[in-house]
Amino acid sequence: MSDDKKISGGDGPMGGKPGLIGGGGPMRGQGPMGGRGPMGGGPMGGRGGPMAGMMRGEKAKDFSGSLRALIGYLSHYIPAIIAVFVFAILSTVFSIASPMILGKATTKIFAGIVSLSKGAGTGIDFAYIGKIILILGILYLISAVFSYLQGFIMSGIAMKVSNKLRRDLEAKLHRLPLKYFDTHTYGEVLSHITNDVDTVTQSLNQSITQIITSVTTLVGILAMMIFISFQMTLVALAMLPLSFIFIRFIVGKSQPHFDAQQAGIGHVNGHIEEMYGSHLVVKAFSGEASAVAVFDGHNNKLYNAAWKSQFLSGLMMPVMGFLGNLGYVAVCILGGYLAINGRLEVGNIQAFIQYVRQFNQPVSQIANISNILQSMASAAERIFKFLGEAEESADPVSAGTKAVQVRGEVEFSHVRFGYDPEKIIIKDFSAKILPGQKVAIVGPTGAGKTTIVKLLMRFYDLNSGAILVDGTDITAYGRNEIRSAFGMVLQDTWLYNASIRENIRYGRLTATDDDVVASARAAQADHFVRTLPDGYGFVLNEDATNISRGQKQLLTIARAILADPRILILDEATSSVDTLTEVLIQKAMDNLMRGRTSFVIAHRLSTIKNADCILVMKDGDIVEQGSHAELLGRGGAYASLYQSQFDTEEE
Repeated sequence: MSDDKKISGGDGPMGGKPGLIGGGGPMRGQGPMGGRGPMGGGPMGGRGGPMAGMMRGEKAKDFSGSLRALIGYLSHYIPAIIAVFVFAILSTVFSIASPMILGKATTKIFAGIVSLSKGAGTGIDFAYIGKIILILGILYLISAVFSYLQGFIMSGIAMKVSNKLRRDLEAKLHRLPLKYFDTHTYGEVLSHITNDVDTVTQSLNQSITQIITSVTTLVGILAMMIFISFQMTLVALAMLPLSFIFIRFIVGKSQPHFDAQQAGIGHVNGHIEEMYGSHLVVKAFSGEASAVAVFDGHNNKLYNAAWKSQFLSGLMMPVMGFLGNLGYVAVCILGGYLAINGRLEVGNIQAFIQYVRQFNQPVSQIANISNILQSMASAAERIFKFLGEAEESADPVSAGTKAVQVRGEVEFSHVRFGYDPEKIIIKDFSAKILPGQKVAIVGPTGAGKTTIVKLLMRFYDLNSGAILVDGTDITAYGRNEIRSAFGMVLQDTWLYNASIRENIRYGRLTATDDDVVASARAAQADHFVRTLPDGYGFVLNEDATNISRGQKQLLTIARAILADPRILILDEATSSVDTLTEVLIQKAMDNLMRGRTSFVIAHRLSTIKNADCILVMKDGDIVEQGSHAELLGRGGAYASLYQSQFDTEEE
């Protein structure tokens, strides 16, 4: 089979899932966790909002580990980060030097005023003051330029880290086994790419430059304060121990509430998205009151966590300001005493007071950064936990990525499988299908029909036994290789937000417009498509609710016809169309299946009378196999199923 006819092996347009020809998930039917299959997406299925993934409110278990992993991402940008450090330090240094220079002007003005009051001297030296003002202007300008440069570079680094994280998360999605999606809602997964990455990006953009600036400012101001007066510096620093004790207390109390707030956002968004996507079902079963009650529960938890976290973090600045003011008053008293005794110039006192005021700012910023780092660590921990999830077993080293050429012989050899290894549902399945045969799989609900096809497509690996295609175990192929040989049409249709033409072309992305139209005609879809506004250019909405369910089914069948695969899997492919259309589609499907191996899962047994072989399953085992006439003649399980359906139709 040529590359232009491969069905899987890449992402679909608009974020489509690889390998899907027909439906909304790899398979329909029961997943291991109950309900619909792993990605089958029923209306009330496990979907969540864009921020629904923060489902756990516990405190980050590995704060330092998460930060180390994040630093690993930042290590790719070391030269740029060094530049940020240099520019931030230079910006801070030029800013710190300004009060000392301004103090010189203050001293000169004070001396001029004193000399005038005594009737001696020439008064204020305005030429000197003018030079000081010019120097200050240049210093502030240089500081602003360096500040702009370090902010510009740091924003670029943060966006690049965000880009890489999202690419790694998206790539991880395609390496996860389907059993992961059985235990996690869509919203959980989406939240890692949206909310968690946004939190990390914003925190990086704010925290790194602030940390550099705050530490540099703190060290620089402390040096200038000691240079001016060691005694006043000791008085100013007396408040620091109290400040750090308070910061430690607030951080310890607020961290659990920040985590709970993130979890609450996830719950609220996930519930809203799920109820919105299922609003028809909610209304049909009068579930509004229950939905509101659940929302109120999530919303109240979010409220309690949010106000506590915001209140505690909000205490930081006013308390730090209060402690800073105490030190400021003490410094003013001591400075006045030293000036009166002639031990300190007036300009130096003014500069020192400025430094004291500035000294509290970086301390407060560091306290505020601690809150930002808490949120960043919580988000980073969720991201790296997701990136560390167990992946699908590795493909063979010899596996390629191109479509494989197969004749279509399929053999199930003593297949044994259970979604939960402790609960085996396929006990001992064996069957051999020759190339070109049409095989129908029938049986009551829960018999294991759809599970067999999931295993054939290697969506799950067997507990024991083997599945062979043309005599080769499917585990010897790469997953994309083996899936490229299959075409699937599922009962649960999957169409994405694009034109009808592009939705059909998804079966073979290199197909021409004429090929698309030809496949639509073969699937009996051409007539209804031409009645729509813009015809094949008609754009389907997100859930394709602007066409009927039967019309959606016709489009997925057209997609499978366009793909032209060697092996077909039809899972109740005509269940959503009327009887007349079903007859027409059946003719098209018969033509499509000619010369190809076909697996047909059907509940309406009248549609599989012409199957070469019918496998009757019950409780995970084949209880009968043969042609329609042979099985009716035996009067066994198939005959009982057929007769009960016939009787039901008569009634």
